[in-house]
Amino acid sequence: VQLQAFGGGLVQAGDSLRLSCVASGRTFSNVDMGWFRQAPGNQRAFVAGISRGGTVTYYEGPVKGRFTISRDNAKNTAFLQMNSLKPEDTAVYYCAALESVATRKPLNDHNWGQGTQVTVSS
Repeated sequence: VQLQAFGGGLVQAGDSLRLSCVASGRTFSNVDMGWFRQAPGNQRAFVAGISRGGTVTYYEGPVKGRFTISRDNAKNTAFLQMNSLKPEDTAVYYCAALESVATRKPLNDHNWGQGTQVTVSS
C-alpha cells in the first residue's frame, strides 16, 4: 500500500484541521491504519489508529478527546480530524498501515511516504 498524507497547514491555537491519507493499491480495506507525527528533534510517535472495518479506534493521551480518526474504505482514504489544536501539536504528520491497532506499530517501518506539516501558532 502506497500512502500519501495531505491537508496540513499553518493555523492558530484552537483551530481545526482535517488531514487525509490516500492509499493506492487494493489492500487498504484489509489493514488497520494509523496516524503518526514527528516534531523537530523528536522521534516519530503514534497518534491514533483505526481498525480495518472502522469499528475500533485508539488515541494517545495528548490527543484524546480532540482528534478523531476515521476511514472510507470505498475511497481508500483515512482521515484525522484535529480540533482544539495546540502549539504542541506542531509536527509532520504521517499515515501508515499498522500491524494492528492493538500494537500501534507500523506494518512497514521503512516506507513512510511524504508527510504533511501541521504548524500551530500560539
